[in-house]
Amino acid sequence: MAVGPTTLSTTAPRTSRRHINRDLLLAIVVLTPSIIAVAIFIYTFIAWTFWISTVNWNTSVIDYTFVGLRNWERMLSSFRFQMNLRNLALYALGFMSQCIIIGFLLASLLDQHIKGEAVFRTIFIFPFAVSAVVTGVAWRWLMRPETGINLLFESVGLGFLKSKWFADPTWGILFITIASSWQFAGYVMALYLAGLRGIPSEVKEAAQIDGCNTWALYRHIIIPMLAPVTYTSIVLTGMGAIRVFDIVTVISGSGQAFSTDMLAYHMFEQMFTANRFSLSAVIGAFMIILSVFLVVPYLLSVRKEQER
Repeated sequence: MAVGPTTLSTTAPRTSRRHINRDLLLAIVVLTPSIIAVAIFIYTFIAWTFWISTVNWNTSVIDYTFVGLRNWERMLSSFRFQMNLRNLALYALGFMSQCIIIGFLLASLLDQHIKGEAVFRTIFIFPFAVSAVVTGVAWRWLMRPETGINLLFESVGLGFLKSKWFADPTWGILFITIASSWQFAGYVMALYLAGLRGIPSEVKEAAQIDGCNTWALYRHIIIPMLAPVTYTSIVLTGMGAIRVFDIVTVISGSGQAFSTDMLAYHMFEQMFTANRFSLSAVIGAFMIILSVFLVVPYLLSVRKEQER
């Protein structure tokens, strides 16, 4: 018996709906464990951290007595926490600027298709593969006032360049950003290099035909087109500055008069050394709030870009 057009048109939507339902069911089965894990181990613990910051659990004895914002007031008014904020500002300024500038310059050099590009690319990104603890140990020796770089300066007659490095009570945290950016600048370089390789060559050629020199080409064409990469680099380096712990801890710890103390190290000591769990939770919650100011605008910009 022949199948009429009406029968075929009715069968096709049913088949497509069956495939859609099957794909939807498969997606639910695959994603549900991940959604549950994220809900429990991330968002539930974030809520728990904020809750602990409002109770009186500041000894080894559990105490869930609600005290409101008393722990926040105590922490925000403490000298050490204020030094944390000062050090965070200096660290973020030094770390983010070095990573972005050095990463962009290295990517621009590699984009010239130089001979041995693969070798240089590997050399530049290799520090990112090194553990932060190993990086901290190496740079701690290099920046010790009596050895390392100072010894090299003295041996070549440049003793006037000797410095206290991380032991400097005022600018020690800025010197530590040298080690941090040495490790992370290669990753930023990889981001910029991918962005540069994604710019059509026709755009560059058209700009050069119109009379753009190298400076004008980068200023008016390349750098604006790399704005999404720059924004991503700002978010990544900013998050790294907020949560930095291992490399600063290995190099100098909290430093003289908390000159190199950071939020994560302060939180660690409050919890595991002093058993001040609520005060530690305040620092953790504060770090989460700072991260939100970086991540949420980034996610919104990505969403707008996808909608376009």
